[in-house]
Amino acid sequence: RSPASIPRRSRRRKTLAVAYESEQGAGAEQGVSEPQRPRWEPRNWRQQLEHIREMRRSRDAPVDEMGVQKCYDSSAPPKVMRYQVLLSLMLSSQTKDQVTSAAMLRLRQHGLTVDSILQMDDATLGQIIYPVGFWRNKVKYIKQTTAILKEKYGGDIPRTVEELVQLPGVGPKMAHLAMNIAWDSVSGIAVDTHVHRITNRLKWHMLFFIPLSSCIRKLMFSSHCRDLWREINWLLVGFGQQTCLPVNPRCNECLNQDICPAAKRH
Repeated sequence: RSPASIPRRSRRRKTLAVAYESEQGAGAEQGVSEPQRPRWEPRNWRQQLEHIREMRRSRDAPVDEMGVQKCYDSSAPPKVMRYQVLLSLMLSSQTKDQVTSAAMLRLRQHGLTVDSILQMDDATLGQIIYPVGFWRNKVKYIKQTTAILKEKYGGDIPRTVEELVQLPGVGPKMAHLAMNIAWDSVSGIAVDTHVHRITNRLKWHMLFFIPLSSCIRKLMFSSHCRDLWREINWLLVGFGQQTCLPVNPRCNECLNQDICPAAKRH
């Protein structure tokens, strides 16, 4: 066969899709029955959890001081507040908390409402949110999503994960955080890079996630440990920002050093 006839192997990175549970149970609307809850639990995981809670007690990580829950105007009308929560989540993707917080402050100084964003031209919006990651795409997504909210939801944001993820630029992580912060409803775990990294390092992944298919690499939230869903993102994001770093984790400062499977012991 000639080189031209040989199909090229895709070099695109495989992404990890995360399914979410409805009120009636995970996978109910997708025709997928939840696998039986695993009985296996990682060794020492409850002690590790208590240690992480202790290390996070001071609440002084970037996510605590400049995270999405700090970016909206808490004195604004509820509908405006929820819109600002969603917008801050859209800006936060691939962006440090400090940069997102600064961008949200600039937006709020211009009056951050559905109508003000719709009236703002793309160039001005881009200048305000720069240098958030992928800011050009976010200008487009913010305008598209805001128009949908105005037309379909009366300027409010959807009340379900299923509807939220249909909005341009809104993924499952943002949807679950929006449900938690804006609607005070726990719909699942917001899985970001910190949650993914730390649950794998501690071998916690089977506590919170159930593989649906090795082919499509989907995960479904396990009902096991559901009582931890609300706090697990907040705990692990801050822990990942301060101690369990992606590169050169500060194992010597970690209370779990002696019981962590991934700890560097010197």
